[in-house]
Amino acid sequence: MDVLNRIRGGLVASCQPVDDGPMDRPEIVAAMAQACVAGGAAALRIEGVDNLKATRSLVNVPIIGIVKSDLPDSPVRITVRIEEALALAEAGADIIAYDATDRPRPDSREAILATILGAGRIAMADASTLEDGRIALAGGAQILGTTMSGYTAQTEGRDSGPDFDLIAAFRALGAFVMAEGRINTPALAAAALAAGADAVTVGSALTRLEHVTGWFVTAIEGHK
Repeated sequence: MDVLNRIRGGLVASCQPVDDGPMDRPEIVAAMAQACVAGGAAALRIEGVDNLKATRSLVNVPIIGIVKSDLPDSPVRITVRIEEALALAEAGADIIAYDATDRPRPDSREAILATILGAGRIAMADASTLEDGRIALAGGAQILGTTMSGYTAQTEGRDSGPDFDLIAAFRALGAFVMAEGRINTPALAAAALAAGADAVTVGSALTRLEHVTGWFVTAIEGHK
């Protein structure tokens, strides 16, 4: 069965602990990944080459690999350099996601996409708009994700929940659609599939204990 068919209709668990938090270690990320697979995750999204290497031999589900960077002169963070895409391919990523928005970064989005495809990997475009998706699809990306909606100047104000409209728009393009971003309840995950997503990525609600704990603390404090 090919990778996309293995993911279709399933949950992708994004195992990305809070940066520099107590769980931000490769062996813990790998354990998170194993736990998510045991719970039924169809695939994983793993950040960082070391975390990917620690996880790859322990699971048999597809892995979406990314590298995040904090740049002084660009807001783009997800797989911004050609060498990062190559390192993810070498470490065993089945799919490599990259920022597909029209914003400056060290290597162009077109160059990153070409590198991923040249390495024989599936490319996932982390997009923010329909136009991002069109360009990525024309360039050979096989997965369009709504990951960046609400996080760019063009999509400011769309950060109150999942972007169901963009999910539907990507579905109309005929792409494999990954719903991602602010999906933090089972009901929202189901709604994303109903809106046209082929698969759903969930991150903070599964693997960022600091965030989930904070949600409960805020709710409790609101009733004191």
